[in-house]
Amino acid sequence: MKSKQPNMNLGAALLFVIFSLLFFVLLLRFLFIQVTGEAGGQVLAAKAEQKYKKERIIDASRGSIFDRKGEVIAEDIVGYKLVAILDESLTTNPKKPKHVVNPKTTAKALAKHIDMDEPDIYEILTKEKRYQVEFGRAGRDISNKTKQEIEKLKLPGITFVRDTKRFYPNGIFASHLIGYIEKKEDKNGKIKTAGKLGLENSLEGYLKETDGKISFESDLWGYLLPNGKEKITPPKHGSNVYLTIDKIIQTFLEDSMNKVAEEYKPKKIIGIVADAKTGEILAMGQRPTFHPNSREGIEDSWHNEAVENSYEPGSTMKVFTLAAAIEEGVFNPNETFKSGAYVVGRDRIHDHNRYGWGQISYLEGVQRSSNVAFAKIALEKLGEEAFYDYLLEFGFDRPTGIELPNEVGGKILFNVPIEVVTTSYGQGTAVTPIQQIQAMTAIANDGKMRKPQVLKKIVDPNSGKVMKEVKSEVVSTPISAETAKKVRDILETVVTSPKGTGTLYQIDGYQVAGKTGTAQIPGPDGRYLYGHNQYVYSFLGVAPKDDPKLIMYVAVQEPSHENGVNGAVPVAEVFNSVMKHSLQYLNIEPSEVKKATARSIPNLVDQPVEEAKSLLEESGYEAVVIGEGLTVAEQNPPSKTTLLEGQKVIIKTDGNMIMPDMIGWSLRDVMKVVKLAELKLKITGNGYVIKQNLSPGSFMNKGDEINVKLEEPSKTYGGETEGNDEKAKSKGNDKKAKSEGNDETPESEGNDKKTESENMTQEDS
Repeated sequence: MKSKQPNMNLGAALLFVIFSLLFFVLLLRFLFIQVTGEAGGQVLAAKAEQKYKKERIIDASRGSIFDRKGEVIAEDIVGYKLVAILDESLTTNPKKPKHVVNPKTTAKALAKHIDMDEPDIYEILTKEKRYQVEFGRAGRDISNKTKQEIEKLKLPGITFVRDTKRFYPNGIFASHLIGYIEKKEDKNGKIKTAGKLGLENSLEGYLKETDGKISFESDLWGYLLPNGKEKITPPKHGSNVYLTIDKIIQTFLEDSMNKVAEEYKPKKIIGIVADAKTGEILAMGQRPTFHPNSREGIEDSWHNEAVENSYEPGSTMKVFTLAAAIEEGVFNPNETFKSGAYVVGRDRIHDHNRYGWGQISYLEGVQRSSNVAFAKIALEKLGEEAFYDYLLEFGFDRPTGIELPNEVGGKILFNVPIEVVTTSYGQGTAVTPIQQIQAMTAIANDGKMRKPQVLKKIVDPNSGKVMKEVKSEVVSTPISAETAKKVRDILETVVTSPKGTGTLYQIDGYQVAGKTGTAQIPGPDGRYLYGHNQYVYSFLGVAPKDDPKLIMYVAVQEPSHENGVNGAVPVAEVFNSVMKHSLQYLNIEPSEVKKATARSIPNLVDQPVEEAKSLLEESGYEAVVIGEGLTVAEQNPPSKTTLLEGQKVIIKTDGNMIMPDMIGWSLRDVMKVVKLAELKLKITGNGYVIKQNLSPGSFMNKGDEINVKLEEPSKTYGGETEGNDEKAKSKGNDKKAKSEGNDETPESEGNDKKTESENMTQEDS
């Protein structure tokens, strides 16, 4: 027993020494941490703050885009992001899994609701084991409807994160002018948005939002500590942008281009409508175009054709050659010249019909769009130097400065006499459509050339303070008011004279002044394209002629239709429809009002629908059919009623009843449908229909309730108006332009080289 005691004492002493050393080390460590505040090379206060301090993002909204009257064109709305949870550890109850259990079944189900193929979804769900995965662009901006459809499937592990999405409520609507935004993931995994194309891009600095955040101290479970510090950085919403675009006029343009694109299938259409007094752009569109919500069609056209591409304009350029000659006092409309051909050195140019019209006056030369007339005006009357100075005054050498990205300037070829000649009638030299609109403001606005603008003002979304306001700007005065009036008077005869090339552009009740153009298209080898309708047909016009309110430019490239049909017909269909409806919408009184004739309506009951429609239309009435049957069952007004021509007669057939499009209708016409279909009517406002709750083309049944919203047409135009409601669309029945008249197609001879002036002869349709 005694031998054990020394060993136990030694062991106890050894343990005492070891524990003493450990205690001493811990004490030193504690003192070190206390003094330095660091452990393991990290600041403990920072680690504690990181652990207990929470941060949440406060979402900011991108600025909205409105038209001139406050109608929304682009805005942020609530959207959802699709997320798949893959971490199996989240499932605590196998009967209620919280992760994706069956990737194959999940992929098959999701492929029916998002724009991604089943194999690609399956690959995302199985490629690597992560806590959760997303589905890129296909899984972002999910609508509430799609979200609900996916939620009904009750797919384990599939959930949604609330997000915002950019929404364009009007669909295809000035798409290249407005642009779109794109979401991309940065290096840190954060989703960033940026404007692409149009104003979404050029006004990014104003529209862009900055998210805010709130940081606070919390316990382990994330709850706010009683005395915890809280710091809030408020979000900075993007500024709101108001444009000069008018939603109603833009809709007129979009609808008209849709019809022409469908019927004639041209390679391109460009349309611009501008306020003649201010240069404000009221509508701008093109085909092909794209849908800004889905991006469908974007691959067909990345450029805004109105500002980003210059091309040979054709004879619309003659407007400005004529204006220069009148301003210089060298244009005598009664002076005559020999038409047909004109020799410039070793080059020869021809009129579009090759042989001309004999000895004619310069006025007739303008009406017939004679190349020879304008060649002689440019070289013999104006002279190269004076003509070039006017081209600069009209701004064809530089961009206009409109608030759109990537604008290009013109390319004036003016080195040798033949280039002076071809420029006078719009070939060789290239300009943009927006440059032609700007130059035309001088003709329409008493010689004062206005800078075109699409931006009206930028407003702070919180305070309502106007941060930036764009005023109409005179950039040049190339001609006098007297000259401008003379030009308009002459251009009116281009439309009204039987000898004029613009007879297709006559609009009942309104005097139109303008110039046609037919430009040849350079091919990839430098030669001009030849063949039926391988041209750019265009028209540049103003109305009403004496006091222009609107300027409009339309160009249609290579329309496809039967040989022998005038290539300008598609242009006229766009111009006439949009110009007439826009003038009516703006309450511009017609200069000539035809007196309507009153007639007694015939009995249409039991007649075939098509025969009844023809009979009404021949009598000057507008037939509206509500039904899908083939025989007339009832009519309103009834037979023997005296009715002024131009008014509506409602025909009910023996089939299912179909709701008509009543936008722009009077209450009297609405009542005709209500009575005939035995509907219940609810009315809001006074004037003409601007909204209806039952969609056009939908079935309607006896007893259905139809709600219509009415509004008085605008009494004035040019300033701000009260209310944001859409104005009534005019329902004109313009007759389709026919192929008769002066179809002037360029002709040339030689080896088709673009550099040879004989091939630079182009004329109008």
